[in-house]
Amino acid sequence: MTRDLLLGLRLAVGGGRMSGSALLRLAMTAFGIALAVAVLLPAASVSHLVNARADRAAAIKQDTTVREGIAPLATYRWYPSVGADYVQLTAVAPTGPNSPVPPGLSRLPAPGEVMVSPALAEKLNSSEGASLKARLPGTVVGQIAEPGVADAADLTAYYGSTATEIKAEGENASSVYSYGKPPEGFALSAVMWMVVAPIAAVLLLPLLIFVTTASRMGAAQRERRLAALRLIGVDARQIKRVAAAESLVGAVIGLVAGGALFSALRPFIGDWLPFGLRVFADDFTPSWVSLLVIVLLVPGLAVGSALFGLRRTIVEPLGVVRQGKPVRRRMWWRWTITGVGAVFLLGTLVVSPGSGDQAAALALAVGSVFLLMGVAALLPWLVERIVERLRGGPPSWQLAVRRLQLDSGTASRVVSGLVVVLAGTILIQGVLTSMTDRTSRSYETPLGVAAAPVRVDTTSAHEAEVRERLAGVAGVTGVHSGQSLQLQAGEREVYGTVGDCVALKTQANIGDCADGDVFYVAGASSQAAPKGEYQLTGYQNGRTVQGPKWTVPDNVRVVPSGNTSKAAASSLLVTPSALGGVKPPTERTLLFVEGTGSVDALIDRVATAVRPLAWKAEVSKTDYMADYAGRDDRMLASFRAVLLTASLFVLAVAAMSLLMLSIEQISERRRPLAALSAAGVPIGVLARGSLWQTAVPVVVGVVLAVGAGLGLTAPILRLAKMPMMVDGGVLAGLAGAAVAAVLLVTALTLPLLRQVTRLDTLRSE
Repeated sequence: MTRDLLLGLRLAVGGGRMSGSALLRLAMTAFGIALAVAVLLPAASVSHLVNARADRAAAIKQDTTVREGIAPLATYRWYPSVGADYVQLTAVAPTGPNSPVPPGLSRLPAPGEVMVSPALAEKLNSSEGASLKARLPGTVVGQIAEPGVADAADLTAYYGSTATEIKAEGENASSVYSYGKPPEGFALSAVMWMVVAPIAAVLLLPLLIFVTTASRMGAAQRERRLAALRLIGVDARQIKRVAAAESLVGAVIGLVAGGALFSALRPFIGDWLPFGLRVFADDFTPSWVSLLVIVLLVPGLAVGSALFGLRRTIVEPLGVVRQGKPVRRRMWWRWTITGVGAVFLLGTLVVSPGSGDQAAALALAVGSVFLLMGVAALLPWLVERIVERLRGGPPSWQLAVRRLQLDSGTASRVVSGLVVVLAGTILIQGVLTSMTDRTSRSYETPLGVAAAPVRVDTTSAHEAEVRERLAGVAGVTGVHSGQSLQLQAGEREVYGTVGDCVALKTQANIGDCADGDVFYVAGASSQAAPKGEYQLTGYQNGRTVQGPKWTVPDNVRVVPSGNTSKAAASSLLVTPSALGGVKPPTERTLLFVEGTGSVDALIDRVATAVRPLAWKAEVSKTDYMADYAGRDDRMLASFRAVLLTASLFVLAVAAMSLLMLSIEQISERRRPLAALSAAGVPIGVLARGSLWQTAVPVVVGVVLAVGAGLGLTAPILRLAKMPMMVDGGVLAGLAGAAVAAVLLVTALTLPLLRQVTRLDTLRSE
């Protein structure tokens, strides 16, 4: 057995006068397996990544349980916004010498000092740096180490303050005695499984298919070598051991090369994630169990695939004999897998849309995975059934069809991985496009608020100081006061804003306005405008307090929801005189600032002016909801780019496999091709035959992928009660890329085709 295995190793890297060809085949096999391993290793690191993130998140949680002998750390958190991003700022102040220090800090920042997270430090040095610096109340003196942030993308900072300032916030402040709590167990909900399971299948199935395909590169030449071994006395059992060892070499080299490629790219993987997600490089560490599975799975697939390919091949001393008539593929197991997926998906029809049924979500997840597997299994059978019914046509078409009739399985296996990715891409982008469209509509802000585009949220005690600071800001032409309004009568609660007409016009297009007017913004709830007596409520020192009662005037003017921002829907807009001297019981005051110049420049100037007040004056855009709509659009564009990149990567891998397959087939058929050329068949006919031979499985695969993708998307969107929306640009782009790949493969095989059809090649044979 040892001699047989060593012989297989020698044949893999040598092979006499054909050693150059053997090394090329070995290199192609190892390269294909290395690509698959380089993607499998990050996938195997997901568990460690999630656990590491959970451990850090648990380590930075505040523990406010009183402990004797420890002086607590006074903290207060607020969240200033910069565009669509929020920065978590935590004011800290020690109350004694042994006050705890947050993880990731070597010391507590002194009053006026700021310690920022790595992601925030990076943004401070970017084009957004000026806006961020305007929101930070102190001077940046250092960074938070990795143990102090849950995610690499966290925008967090610690601000040094005094215990007196923080304790003045009452119950909104916290007294922290230590940091760290037990990590919470991580478990995916049924809805998350519905999303994660198809994505995992889309990523993993093509890789496993590609490993088995790459391990069978050069099968024809390998079988001729095995026949030569039979001629010198090697028996059939030894032949299988030699073939297994020969396949094992490429698998092991690819395994090692894939691991090296993963190690080289690991520092950069976190920067390539969509949606602005960032992860630390050392979080990409596969668990020992996952690593062992990959180390055993990849060589096992390679060896198993090589031996499986010999199951219908008789290797005899004088040549290789394949069982004469191609055996029709068994279809029962292919339809079984597909049928199981269809049954699970159809089972969700008994559930009403939008019900959120967990069992239905799990059925969708299971059905999606089985259907994707079934699509990959059905493609070879479908191509075989189609080509066996094709007749007639030009000579190039007949050559291609006849070749596919004799052997369509290899090309179909290569394309099946692409089909899974295309179907999954259609599924994911369809769900995402529908979700983002609904979310974007909910955040639509048709209202322009150019009159007072900047809002400052402060307290009644600091309103005068804020106004004084804003008085010296260049470009500020007016500051208008407002307050949040909360009313309650029985079970109905109404929210709104109290302010002058300019302040109210930042919430809705109310038209003509005078002091004493009251407006009600209609919303999706279709509730009538409030009438009668209501109890005023509000917040003071973190507590809900009751205020005086107020009777809503009868002259309330209803504003259509189409003339308002979604943030102000179903709200009451009241001018001060309409309250009749009644004051809402709230300590918060809203100041709406109008000025000249661009909104971004104005908000930066306002934020810079009030930054010494820290959390006592929070600055944002008045129409901040518009930033969320823009963020959703950017997320959709980012995800579409990631999907296209992943799909095009798999398409490139499939094209490379088709190229190697075409090279192998041309080399194997060099004698009949040379004979055809000698008989007068033009080289163009042979080239077009190669083109159709590659194109037929790809076209059938793309059509099958589109049908499967739409079939998967429809039940998921129905259950989520969302409209069916498909990105035609993505479908057209992928279809065009598939056509371009076929043309490229054909063009790259032309030099070899010209070489094997020369007459001197035929004479040498």
